[in-house]
Amino acid sequence: MNILIAGGTGFVGKALTTYFTRNGHHMYILTRNAQKRENDPYVHYVQWLTDGANPIEQLPSIDVIINLAGESINSGRWNEARKRTIVESRLQATNAIYDLITNMKQMPNVVIQASAIGIYGTSLDQTFTERNETTGTDFLAQTVKRWEEAGRRMEALGVRTVFMRFGIILGRDGGALPRIVLPYKWFIGGTIGHGKQWMSWVHIEDIVGAIDFVIRHENVSGPINVTAPYPVTMEQFGKTVANILHRPHWLSVPSFALKVLLGEMSMLVLKGQRVIPEKLLQAGYHFSFPTIDQALANILKS
Repeated sequence: MNILIAGGTGFVGKALTTYFTRNGHHMYILTRNAQKRENDPYVHYVQWLTDGANPIEQLPSIDVIINLAGESINSGRWNEARKRTIVESRLQATNAIYDLITNMKQMPNVVIQASAIGIYGTSLDQTFTERNETTGTDFLAQTVKRWEEAGRRMEALGVRTVFMRFGIILGRDGGALPRIVLPYKWFIGGTIGHGKQWMSWVHIEDIVGAIDFVIRHENVSGPINVTAPYPVTMEQFGKTVANILHRPHWLSVPSFALKVLLGEMSMLVLKGQRVIPEKLLQAGYHFSFPTIDQALANILKS
């Protein structure tokens, strides 16, 4: 296959590129700086979103488009300028993908659009599946709503479009886990906030596996929750980290301290939601790491 990917140099993008090239597929990575890169006959860098760039001229027929592009939500305090960047970067990339498709001689078989479980809003007692229509009112929920709305224009073109609503992605080389684990390595780990907030997580290998599964199963479309089938509370998560690393779990991190330090972004760890990947399970996807014990043992012990 020829797979076009936006956001291909990030945590998830690198994992996807490694997986698909090992399986003999060609990856075409959209980037603002195509003047480089490692010499790999299966990886091709394509200039886009810069003056004079015309990706269509550099592309063969594309089978799959994966759009992961957007400013990280974790790399800075959420002031008004940063919020605009978070929203606009996602809309710009998604609209550019749409424009690209409209200029292709042959449309792709599927567009996989990154999304997030943040669309559901937060809750201590509610369980969310893809059947939930309600959207949260906080900044992250409204951002994801606008992101998916922009992606639905691809559906209107007749292209199978899948919105992969990622949970908290756990992996060795990126995502949230290295920062969460650091206090435990310093023997100062403990419960964040009251600890009862839900953490809907997923191992990076199951992100890759779920995307590969969706590509191969043409009956899967629309919103898909990409979370492990067994979410945990933050207290359960912390105790599991402590047990695997043989470290204490004792120093509580109060909510007010995180709110002072992170501002509105503190909601990412102080609030949460219990999300179940109902559509993936019904479609027959088997998670490599369904439980937090299996996932953390794989990541932290290797």
